[in-house]
Amino acid sequence: MKNIINSSLLFTLCSLFMGATHAATTPWWLQPTVCRLDPTDCYSAMGAGFDSEMWDATSNCWGMKYICPDALTTSHTAPQLIGRAEIARGTNISQDFDTDLLAADGDCFGRRKTATGGTTASVNGKYVNVWCPGILDNPDETLTYGEITYGTQPTCTKLAENGYVGIENGRCWGKYFDSAKYFIECGTTLEPTRLIVLNGADYTAPMNGAPVDEDAAERIFEKMYSTSQTQRAKYYKN
Repeated sequence: MKNIINSSLLFTLCSLFMGATHAATTPWWLQPTVCRLDPTDCYSAMGAGFDSEMWDATSNCWGMKYICPDALTTSHTAPQLIGRAEIARGTNISQDFDTDLLAADGDCFGRRKTATGGTTASVNGKYVNVWCPGILDNPDETLTYGEITYGTQPTCTKLAENGYVGIENGRCWGKYFDSAKYFIECGTTLEPTRLIVLNGADYTAPMNGAPVDEDAAERIFEKMYSTSQTQRAKYYKN
């Protein structure tokens, strides 16, 4: 009987307080009443990039993440508060960004996905090379270890025009070779088919017996390469 009376009394108090809450302008979950719910936080810890005072209605909990505008597929130019359920579904969030990581400035979540130690980055759902600073003419974005372009990726021929070879160079792609000392021969892949050492010859000086056309030059290079391979096999045993 005592339990029944206590339950009835609590129900009456809750009804009275809830009536006052609905009449107030303050949201019901902020009303200081005995009927106020005590939901758990959405996240175990909230610091930079969170708003711990916001109520996440979709997940019925406290705390929301600020998602960076670059990580959104919408046209927003400022970080947006996104509920946990929407984040889990990927609503309006680019597949190229990780919303579990803070951006470089640390004010919002959403950092471009990278792989292979940071030497590749996700662009439009595919991983592209992160190029060492200074290689790209007009980079679209600067990351921790280098730069990326969203459009057409560099080719061996394009890189060779500026003396670069498309190979890994530490935490980024692209290594420079002085064109006065090296000849970069490109094929159909990003990596050159051959890198020929010119032995310090001054290619601008007039030479007797110089090749008269490209075919003649190619034959000379083939002979140089063959001789080099023969000498290497003779003196450097595996």
